[in-house]
Amino acid sequence: MPHVRARQRNSYLGIRYLALCCLALFTAAGCTITSPRGVLPPPSAEVLPADTHALAYGSTTTEVLQNPEIAEKVRVLFGTDWPGAAAYFDQGGPIRMVRIGGTDYIAVTGCVPGRCDSRHVLLLIEAGGSRLLARLDEGGFAHYYGYGSEGVMRDTAPRIVDSGFNALYFRSGSASPSARS
Repeated sequence: MPHVRARQRNSYLGIRYLALCCLALFTAAGCTITSPRGVLPPPSAEVLPADTHALAYGSTTTEVLQNPEIAEKVRVLFGTDWPGAAAYFDQGGPIRMVRIGGTDYIAVTGCVPGRCDSRHVLLLIEAGGSRLLARLDEGGFAHYYGYGSEGVMRDTAPRIVDSGFNALYFRSGSASPSARS
């Protein structure tokens, strides 16, 4: 009966091999990849129901950009890029509130008409209007802007704006700026 023993031994080897593969798979699935040292995780963000705070500077993108308290800050925010950035606000979305890392922001969105899938902008105005952050997507390239406390802007603006962008466009069910409600 040597052939029966050989078949049993092959069967046991197959079971051992399967058990070893399953163990490796469960071990790999349980591991997490940590961020590199010094890199902070993005702050949490959530879209809030629109209220009177959201409409503090206007009820439309155009009204917000022309508001005397905000207009000059927006132009300074974008600097020499303002003439090109202004086109990104031509098709404005609804004014919304978003809470990012415990701070409330008025979110002003827009896109270039006919190119909303790749050319969009997000402007975040911190309560009180003292800090402004923006992300301008230029067909695959994201540009970040900050107005206010300079030390904070350079290091944190991209993380803050990206968290707001993800909450507004992906977690809220609107996968792209052109599909706004």
